[in-house]
Amino acid sequence: MLNADQQFGRKSESAALSHLQEKGYEIVGQNYRTRGGEIDIIAKDGEVIVFIEVKARRSERYGSPKWGITPAKQRKLSMAALYYLKEKRLMNSRARFDVVSIQQGKIEIIKNAFDLAYG
Repeated sequence: MLNADQQFGRKSESAALSHLQEKGYEIVGQNYRTRGGEIDIIAKDGEVIVFIEVKARRSERYGSPKWGITPAKQRKLSMAALYYLKEKRLMNSRARFDVVSIQQGKIEIIKNAFDLAYG
């Protein structure tokens, strides 16, 4: 059985998926896990592969969810994305990182939220 935080997370990811599809994204994967990290959603926006992190908060107490993507999180997402591209033989494809921020029912897509980060 899921606890309240897990239920909130699942509900938020589901809302993000619906919103992305409404905006024309083609969902190709969810919860892609590697040793170093997890990518919430992988989609295509036209010919671009998009690695999407979903951040949701119940209140404004700690600010916008989009500020929760720390440099360390960016590195983990970058490494997982590189692994995915290599595994799927898509290293020559165009790719970007988007963040879906969800707070108090408002959904915001931040395209090209950050660049590939490693090191």
